[in-house]
Amino acid sequence: MTLSSAARRALNEVERRLRGQPTLEKARSAKWVKEVEAWCAQQDIDLRARQNVKTLRFDRDLLSKINRVLESLGQAPLGVSLSGLTTSEQAYLGSEEAKGVGQRPRFRRVLVNLPLESSLSWLSAESRQYRDLDWPSIDLGAFDALIQIENLDSFYAFSGDTEANVIRSTTARRICRPLVIYRGDKHYGGGFAALARAWMDTGKPHGYLGDFDASGVSFALASQSTHLILPPLEWLAAKVTGDHLPPEQTKTQAVLRQHLKSLRRDHPLQPYLALMLGQQRGLRQQWFGADLEWVPLGLGSD
Repeated sequence: MTLSSAARRALNEVERRLRGQPTLEKARSAKWVKEVEAWCAQQDIDLRARQNVKTLRFDRDLLSKINRVLESLGQAPLGVSLSGLTTSEQAYLGSEEAKGVGQRPRFRRVLVNLPLESSLSWLSAESRQYRDLDWPSIDLGAFDALIQIENLDSFYAFSGDTEANVIRSTTARRICRPLVIYRGDKHYGGGFAALARAWMDTGKPHGYLGDFDASGVSFALASQSTHLILPPLEWLAAKVTGDHLPPEQTKTQAVLRQHLKSLRRDHPLQPYLALMLGQQRGLRQQWFGADLEWVPLGLGSD
């Protein structure tokens, strides 16, 4: 009998709490406690002195006995979570595999749009190259900005040469070497989210290039983007349409209305949100022109 992932998680929490207290009682009616009692009986660990009608008392001595058995079975000790580890990393800790809770093969992968390397002569007809990478292997210091692209077709169409290469603020800042990454879906979403958190520590700009609608702006805010990448306001005002702001995004609009209220009146994002929310119109990313600007998302002017 092998302890289930649920039982291990519960025991790991018990182990954590016992670092600050001598004992901890848990109801014997709980499913995971029943499983632990059955497992201990199978492994000849006597629980009678720790049991009463309703509870099982855990202490450091009991956990030590459980760990000795786990070690003899070639399994990871308590306090070590198998969740989030690759199968190879689980194997290093012991013979037990936590199926369904291990790190998915694509968990750290991101899809990157890069300039074509001259050495790739067999790709001479292409202007860009697309790489599936493990995000921790990317040197974030080699790039001066992060560009997050919402839609996969727009990701592949992004040239990086004439689009979104200037941050127009009090002082124009030219983007010379952006890290261009697909926002992600069920395959790449987890990897991008982790990369975005690491990018925040660089203090460099993070632009979101996606649909000008409630969901797109909400995605940008959730991913801690510093800017939206959008067409100029006057151009956008002439192109937005009610067909590109789906009615199912009504609930999402409530979050943006709160964000709009938090912005001062002269904030660069204010007229963009007022256009979308006031006129109930939007524009999908595929309809953007090549002339794009970086519009600050946060509470500051840049």
